[in-house]
Amino acid sequence: MATFSQPTRGGVLRDLWLLARYRMLHIDRPAWRRFFLALFGLGMAFFLALYSSGLHETGHVEAAAAVAALSLVLTGVVAVKVVPYLAQRTALERWMMKIEYEFTREGVVYFMIIMIIAVAGLNTGNNLLYIILASLLAGILVSGILSALVLSQLELDFVLPEHVFAERPLISRLTVQNLKWVFPSFSITLSARVLGKGKRKRSPLVALRHILDAPVYVPYIPHRSSVAQHVELTFPRRGRYTQEGFRVSTKFPFGLLRKAHEVASKQEILVLPNVEPTEEFYEILPLIGGEMESLYRGRGHDLYAIRDYQETDSARHVDWKATAKAQQLKVREFTREDERRLVLVFDTSLPAGGEKALAQFEKGVHFCACLAWHFYEIDAQMQFLADGFETPMGSSGEIIYPVLETLALVEPKTGPGATMANLQARIASAAPGFHIVITSQPRGAIPTNLWGSSYLVFVDSL
Repeated sequence: MATFSQPTRGGVLRDLWLLARYRMLHIDRPAWRRFFLALFGLGMAFFLALYSSGLHETGHVEAAAAVAALSLVLTGVVAVKVVPYLAQRTALERWMMKIEYEFTREGVVYFMIIMIIAVAGLNTGNNLLYIILASLLAGILVSGILSALVLSQLELDFVLPEHVFAERPLISRLTVQNLKWVFPSFSITLSARVLGKGKRKRSPLVALRHILDAPVYVPYIPHRSSVAQHVELTFPRRGRYTQEGFRVSTKFPFGLLRKAHEVASKQEILVLPNVEPTEEFYEILPLIGGEMESLYRGRGHDLYAIRDYQETDSARHVDWKATAKAQQLKVREFTREDERRLVLVFDTSLPAGGEKALAQFEKGVHFCACLAWHFYEIDAQMQFLADGFETPMGSSGEIIYPVLETLALVEPKTGPGATMANLQARIASAAPGFHIVITSQPRGAIPTNLWGSSYLVFVDSL
């Protein structure tokens, strides 16, 4: 059984000393420095305000105006630079919604009017100017409260199709749900969440890969209900697109400030390569079909049908018994069960670097995707080979999307080690069938045995 002893006085003092030392080491020195600077600035502003009143009573109107303006500027600097900085480091941010503020053009004009009326009120002591100033400041306060209510308790749901292809427009559904019991939301703008200051920077290529690339405007969301917006999206290139979250902003109610709030809603989508055929595809496809016909001509041993003789038929396929019975030439037609068995090979090696070589590599990916989609449409038996990925020989309908997902993420391998040695060994161990190899290698680097057993597509000719 465990026993507990009464803590000694020395142990308690030691614990208190360690706690005090821990707090001293983890004190937020920049925040305290700004706090004392704010106190000093507000004290100076108060002193200058009193001094301006004294100057005004003695008849020094211009000096009083200058001192009053300086007092107001000090107060504004403290309000803009110090107060938000300290508010972010308090415990209130754990339960208060973090809102970013940005002045609009109308807001700048409104703030300048407040500055002018404040200076005039300090110089003249007119009570009417103080009433007008209080009304203008109350407008800012009301705007902040209403905008916070508009942005609070919103949930987003972004629905995308299961399969998305590059360069093809699609319609997605963005649903905004208002969970508030009483208050509706007005004039909401939804955009992609961007990294702010102090966060990890990303490359321009990654920055472009947002799912939502244009803002979406929602004018009105009733309380305890949702509104769905259909958004048209077009992804310019293949690859993985991520959305860290959304930025919900509004200028409601007066348009003086744009208030924004970030909503965490991570989305991720894999954009498949474009499968729209190109002119080069239509030029090469008949050549591939001719090679397949010449390779599989005469194969097959099971009788499929007996039909009329055609000029292109061979005389050795003439069925003389059926010809004598029908009094016209008849030929035997055999099944060719393996004429549509093919092995599609994509070579990821890229001997030369540079933007031109990368552009040619992307053309090769596009052509390979078009070719795989073509054989999927004619329901061919297909096997796909690439660096680090291989499918079994089977129906193209079963493997088409794994093939396109692999092509969506494939990256070129550059350098002197980018050769076809490993790929050649994998081709030799592949299932029997017609081989189509898409490669970036120069023609002189292709082994002789591949020329006789495969149809080669060079990406520099696309």
